[in-house]
Amino acid sequence: MTLPTDPTLAALLPDAPASHCTDPELRAREAATRLDSRWHAAMAKLTGGLSPVALTLAWTDWALHLATQPAQARRLGLAAWGQGLRLLGQSLAPAAQDPADPATPADPRFADPLWARWPWQGAVQAAQAAETWWAEATQLRGMSPHHQEMAGFFARQWLDMLSPANWGLANPEVLRRTLERQGGNLRDGAAHLGDDWRRRHGLSPLQPPTRPYQPGVDLAVTPGRVVHRNALAELIQYDPVTPQVQAEPVFLVPSWIMKYYILDLSPENSLVRWLVGQGHTVFILSWRNPDEGDARLTLADYLEAGIFDALAAIGRAVPGEAVHACGYCLGGTLLSIGAAALARPGQVQGAQTLPPLASLSLLAAETDFTEPGELGVLIDEGQVALLEDMMAERGYLSGAQMAGSFAYLHSRDLVWSQQLRRFWMGEADQPNDLMAWNADTTRMPALMHSEYLRRCYLRNELAEGRFPVEGRPVSLGDLRQPLFVVGTEKDHVSPWKSVYKLHRLTDTDLTFVLANGGHNAGIVSEPGHRGRHYALRLRPAGAAWVPPEAWGQQAERREGSWWQAWHDWLVTHSRGPVTARTPAAGLGPAPGHYVLQRYVEAG
Repeated sequence: MTLPTDPTLAALLPDAPASHCTDPELRAREAATRLDSRWHAAMAKLTGGLSPVALTLAWTDWALHLATQPAQARRLGLAAWGQGLRLLGQSLAPAAQDPADPATPADPRFADPLWARWPWQGAVQAAQAAETWWAEATQLRGMSPHHQEMAGFFARQWLDMLSPANWGLANPEVLRRTLERQGGNLRDGAAHLGDDWRRRHGLSPLQPPTRPYQPGVDLAVTPGRVVHRNALAELIQYDPVTPQVQAEPVFLVPSWIMKYYILDLSPENSLVRWLVGQGHTVFILSWRNPDEGDARLTLADYLEAGIFDALAAIGRAVPGEAVHACGYCLGGTLLSIGAAALARPGQVQGAQTLPPLASLSLLAAETDFTEPGELGVLIDEGQVALLEDMMAERGYLSGAQMAGSFAYLHSRDLVWSQQLRRFWMGEADQPNDLMAWNADTTRMPALMHSEYLRRCYLRNELAEGRFPVEGRPVSLGDLRQPLFVVGTEKDHVSPWKSVYKLHRLTDTDLTFVLANGGHNAGIVSEPGHRGRHYALRLRPAGAAWVPPEAWGQQAERREGSWWQAWHDWLVTHSRGPVTARTPAAGLGPAPGHYVLQRYVEAG
């Protein structure tokens, strides 16, 4: 086990032993640190987990640079004044507006033709003008790039919150619905609000969904057995459905931020079921949902229990075969660390007893964190320190807190538009398998999550060859297995250009796929799904670096799901078919016990 990267957090956890320090100055410092941590945790509850210090620093950077650039300030001021006068004139002369021309054809919030009419058109145009002005005003020369991103991001958040679409009965669509239903939409909206409150407090909703979507009932139902279990993960092997299978098994490593059944949703959307149907022996990890007693787990524990111990179990179940390993999201990051460690002789104790890796597939997984996209706006030293103080209270980051962070990144669609639809329009959610999975959140142990943020996001140790495994740094340049890497066009968690940077870090055959869709829907891309397409290109070992923009021009365009291309690639890198293998009786049927662990999360 490696030492935690922040000894301060380790000393603040609930199970931290009492200090036996006799130096009065050190004891006073420890007491002050603990009191400050509790104060920060209480403050974070009022700020939604955002660091007011980090936010103030960003806006101070902006304000000071604006104050020292009088010409730019004058230009921006005159632009705002001119826009205001123009919009005022249009609002006073509505006949001059063209009601047939939609105000914002590209913005789904204002797609209704009523938004193109007076008086609503003026409000929409003012909101558009404000967005354009702030997008330019927050990009001042001399500002820290991170502060530029923060200022622009939070300006967009405020503007999205103040959007005319969120004005309740002043929204023409809400007004029309209220008149049509004689207020029934508001009654239904109040019921939805009450059910949300009941769910947050562990109570059953008064209006339960027509289909609950429960793992083991209508999700995660691909037949299989739990063949191995340790304190942190279960390993599931799936029953074959073909007489023969490819010799090398496929080992899937999902992220611990999510339940594993994102890869085994409804039968028609299940990557696991599809792989089994194509003639693969499939194993998958199911991570345990941690509790207060797991606060001191580290990334080394996840690596040992989730990668090395699982590989050993696969070697016992399928002796003598190499393994096609595949990681999704954080699971891919962890898998790349483990693969790099195994690639260096003597790095991992007992590595010679593990089955070798035949190939490595990474799905929406970052290995270089210099450009993490919008998620990077919420990650800096101040934010991470505040998050550590929050986690120190309970020993973990709750699933509700993590889900709130992701929703905040796209609050326009995931917060405000949903509130409008559910509370003002009175529309009930239409549940589906992906929504049910997304609501089934998991926790993260405090030390592990702190280590992940600091080592990967703040210090980029994996890309720079400084990430330690068993006391020695690992290098992705040691990888010699063929790589299959998937990015998605609209991914705001692992932006595809960030995923693409693995080309710089490795010198082996690398097939890169860019699929349409986002972080989840772009990966859960079953064959036959309408509108699916992807681009694909092989970078042979030793080839020169190709920038992502040039890659996009050179890649082969294909219609349909990338799953078929991956299957073909796996077959190409396999030694051929063998008789299908039936899992041992093991520890019980899939989906196992760990996936069913849930907690009432208040935030």
